[in-house]
Amino acid sequence: MSIDPSTSVAPARADRRPAVTVLSGFSPAAVQAAARALLIGADRLLAISHDLTGIRHGIVRRTVRSATALIEQSTVEPVHGCVSCTLRDDVLPTLVRLARTCPDSDLLLVLPPAVEPETVATACARCLVDGAPVTDAVRFDSYVTVVDADRFLGDLASSDDLRDRDLHAADDDHRAVAEVVAHQVEFCDTVILWSRPDTDPVELSRLGTLVHRLAPWAVQVPTGTTHSLDCTGLTALVHGTGRHDPRRPGVLGLALEGRPIAVHAPSPDGVTSIVFESRRPFHPQRWHDALGTLTGDALRGRGQLWIASQPDAVVGFECAGGGVRMDGLGYWLAALPVERWTRTSDDRRLAADLGWDPYYGDRRTVLALIGLRLDAAAITGTLRSCLLTDAELADGMDRWRQLSDPFAGCFPLTGDHAEGN
Repeated sequence: MSIDPSTSVAPARADRRPAVTVLSGFSPAAVQAAARALLIGADRLLAISHDLTGIRHGIVRRTVRSATALIEQSTVEPVHGCVSCTLRDDVLPTLVRLARTCPDSDLLLVLPPAVEPETVATACARCLVDGAPVTDAVRFDSYVTVVDADRFLGDLASSDDLRDRDLHAADDDHRAVAEVVAHQVEFCDTVILWSRPDTDPVELSRLGTLVHRLAPWAVQVPTGTTHSLDCTGLTALVHGTGRHDPRRPGVLGLALEGRPIAVHAPSPDGVTSIVFESRRPFHPQRWHDALGTLTGDALRGRGQLWIASQPDAVVGFECAGGGVRMDGLGYWLAALPVERWTRTSDDRRLAADLGWDPYYGDRRTVLALIGLRLDAAAITGTLRSCLLTDAELADGMDRWRQLSDPFAGCFPLTGDHAEGN
C-alpha cells in the first residue's frame, strides 16, 4: 500500500517548555511537607518559594531548592510591597529565568498561605517578561492544593480575617480566612488530602466529601493512611499530569459558560450541597433581607444571580466565613447589541445560545450553598420566596427598575469588564 505524501500529517512537535506545578494551601507545615515529598519523588524538580512575612515592610525572601541542595536564597524589595507587584516583578521572572538556565528541570511554585492560585493565573495572563508572555517559556501543568485534615474544616468555618492571624498582605487586605481557603480549593485541579495514620477514618471520609462538594472537578490524592509516605507514588499522581485547563474560568464565571458550579446532593457524611436555579429575578429587598438566613449555616456559597431592579447586570455571589460578597460581572448578553457579543468567550456565547429564553434571554440565577447538615427544603423555600411573584413579573422591566433597591449603585456597568467573561 502506498501513501500519498500530500495527505500525510507531520508528527506534533514535543513541548519542551518546563512544566510548572503550582502548589498552594493554608497550612504551611502540610504544604512544605508535600513540597519536600514531591522534590524527593522527582529527580529534576526545582521548588521556588517566597516568604511574604515581611512584605508589608517591603521585603520578600526568595528560595530555590532541589531535593538535595539549596540553589538560591535572596532578598527582594518589591517597588510597591504588594502581592501583585511581587508576582509581576519577581515570581514570574524567576520562573522564566529558571526555565532558560535549567531547561531540563520542571518547576514547583510553592505559594505562601494567603496567596490564591487564581492570582497567579491572572498575573500570567496579563504580565509580560522581557516583552513576551510567561507561557512562551513555561507551561502551567497543574494547580495543586494541599488540604490539612487537622485544620481544614476549622479554617473553612472560621470567621477570622487574615488580619486576625497577621497574614494580611497589605493594609487594605480585608479577606477572610475562609474565603482564601475556599478559593485555594476551588481553583485547583488536584487536591492532596494531607492526613496522618491516626486521623479518624470517618472524619477523613467527611473531609473528602466536603472537598468534592467544593471542587467536584478536582482529582483527590489521599496521603497519611500508612506510617510511611511513598514520595515516588505521590509525585506520579501530582506532577506532570497536564490537568490544568487554561480555558476554565474562575468559579464565578463557570455558570456563565454553562459549566456546573457544584453538585446537588445530600451526603451520608452530613455534607450538604444545594444548587438552586431559576429564570426569574430576585426582588432586591426580599433578597437583601434573606441573606443572613441563607448564609448563616453555610460554609460556602457561590454563583451568579440577577436582580429585577438591575436587569442588565450579572451579579456574582460568594459567602464564606460569615461574610457575603456580591460583585458585578458585566452585562447579560441579552442586554447587549449582538455585535458586542464577540467580546465574550466562545463557551459563554454557546451556553447562552443553548439555553436562550425568548423573554429572559441568557439571564438566569445559579447558586450553590455548601455546608454540614443544611436544611435543603428550607433554604430552597427561602430562595423561592425572594423571586418575583407572577403579579410582579407581569409589571414588566420598566416597573422592576423602580423597586426599592438596597443594592442601588453596587454593580455599575462601566469599565473594561462591562462585557463580562
